[in-house]
Amino acid sequence: MNVLVDTNILLDFLLQREPFFHDAERLFQAIDSGQVIGYATATTLTDIFYIARRHTGSMEQARQAVLDTLTAMDICPVNRQVLETAFGSGFDDFEDAIQVACAVTQRLDAILTRDSQGFVNSSIPVLSVQECLQRLEDSL
Repeated sequence: MNVLVDTNILLDFLLQREPFFHDAERLFQAIDSGQVIGYATATTLTDIFYIARRHTGSMEQARQAVLDTLTAMDICPVNRQVLETAFGSGFDDFEDAIQVACAVTQRLDAILTRDSQGFVNSSIPVLSVQECLQRLEDSL
């Protein structure tokens, strides 16, 4: 299963944010085992750096969070076409619109998020981490 992982889920894992860390950790185990191929947008990396640095107060931990993301995830490019598609999508949240446009461009199977309401008009299925993991278990 090829999925775009929303920024918040990545941060849940990288910063061990409770009560969401356990589910995010299970997702990363599925990514490590090859059951899931995780994608993140290029713009997500700048968000991760900024939020991790603010959360930890450490430049080194912020850099490590970006490196961990680059190691575990495939990166969806954010180019002019993606930005124009996102801008014209009618989404209220531009970041969510970029993520949907990236997922469509990359022909991904789903978007994983904790905030499905932000993706109401998505043309790609939107799942929670739990729903994704359940689908994996059901397919075995």
